[in-house]
Amino acid sequence: MRRRQLVAAAGHKDRIGDPNLSEKEERRKHSYGLFSSSTKTLMVCLAMRMANSLLVQTYFNPDEHWQALEVAHRIAFGYGHLTWEWKKGIRSYLHPMLFASLYKLLAFCHLDTPWFMTKAPRMLQSIFCAVGDLYLYKLSNVLFDGHVARWALFSQLVNWFMFFCFTRTLSNSLETVLTLVGIYYWPCMRVSPNKAPLFSRKWGVAIAALACAIRPTSAIIWMYVGLLELFSAHDRLKFIFLEVAPIGFLVLTLMCLVDRLMYCSWIFVPLNFLKFNFLSSGGDYYGTHKWHWYFTQGFPVMLFSFLPFSIAGIVLSKQWKPSGLIVWVLVLYSVLGHKEFRFVLPVLPIALMFSGYSIAAMTAADSSNCKRKGSSNRHVKCPTKVQLTIFFLLFTNIPMAFEEKGTLDESDRFMMDPAGFASEFAINWSPPSHIVMFDSEERPLREFLVSHSFTEIRRFFHAHLKVDRDLQASVVLYAFTVGLISTLTGYCSGADLEMSE
Repeated sequence: MRRRQLVAAAGHKDRIGDPNLSEKEERRKHSYGLFSSSTKTLMVCLAMRMANSLLVQTYFNPDEHWQALEVAHRIAFGYGHLTWEWKKGIRSYLHPMLFASLYKLLAFCHLDTPWFMTKAPRMLQSIFCAVGDLYLYKLSNVLFDGHVARWALFSQLVNWFMFFCFTRTLSNSLETVLTLVGIYYWPCMRVSPNKAPLFSRKWGVAIAALACAIRPTSAIIWMYVGLLELFSAHDRLKFIFLEVAPIGFLVLTLMCLVDRLMYCSWIFVPLNFLKFNFLSSGGDYYGTHKWHWYFTQGFPVMLFSFLPFSIAGIVLSKQWKPSGLIVWVLVLYSVLGHKEFRFVLPVLPIALMFSGYSIAAMTAADSSNCKRKGSSNRHVKCPTKVQLTIFFLLFTNIPMAFEEKGTLDESDRFMMDPAGFASEFAINWSPPSHIVMFDSEERPLREFLVSHSFTEIRRFFHAHLKVDRDLQASVVLYAFTVGLISTLTGYCSGADLEMSE
């Protein structure tokens, strides 16, 4: 009896909830509703992510097509364009195989119509996302309690960048799902590692290996988690030689067999990926940012209005291992010159979990204050601070998620009326020596170029296929001929003078 009372007292101490509720009331509060079981939670997340995948119709990054769906279409139907990455062998076919299987199933069921072919991959991704949402809920419940878990899930579902990016067919989205599932199973990431289920760590290692096979940069995350486990575990030799080594070998063998089948030669994708992105800085070709970009712009923009709540949650919760993972990932990715929002997507849900913690703490404080006001106000909605917080988060994140169109920038204005934009720009310009453009942009500007003394001097082949707007088949180089003629005239005059002397 004494032991049971001690356990109940310890559970009450660790729980963020209403301190004035009895154990019976608290248990009843947490046992009903949409989140009373994993199945119900998964169904809620699945419904939200299905709607999410259908509502978001915007364009974000070409990789969701060129590194997934286009490759999957080629596998399933025998035709489709492969970019240079697939010819150089720096991408594994594991990820596109998921969508190739879906395309094959649609064709077998005679559902390979344009609507299904475009919507079904997003719907499949939404199932993966729902699993990721569920495991964020479960992770929050293990680290904190059910009250925090619900607010963490709210933060995850409402955050603008998760809504905008998570259901896209990017390998980063699947990497995020695997990160959430994997972290849940690693004992070292829990408050009490010894209470993890028997085979929990093996599942964690397998999921980590799969994440690295799909996206090699995921090793940055699992290096941190693996080192934590290595330092905290008592059976280190067993962990290395009986878990990490054999499980990692099996997953890498599966990846190599799939890639051998598709590339028709033995190829080790992680090594090629490492050579291109880390050793030769090939990613820098696509643009670079300052070292501090993830800290000052990238990650804060992804969190957006959740940023202060996430910082508050980290400080209040004192859970340094998951917060340390966020810092670790941001620091290591900052070393690379080429930076993108989606690269650090896997740690965004962890930051949102801390946001859920701070909101849960706020609701507990409001509820406690409401109780102290007396029974006369019992039926009055007291937690106005929380209501304002929810309204603020919804109001700031939902419009961002749908990427509402704002003021037209220079690029948009140019594409709407190239000749008009160029004529307006040329009023106060100093003519450049050369102008480089795609042939699709040259056609509406040809008259303008001729009238301003520009002449075509070279044309280069660029592409057979349309990339994002019109077919950009050639790159055209124009030169300012007035300056060229003056130079040639001066050269000829000097030569004539020398001859006369």
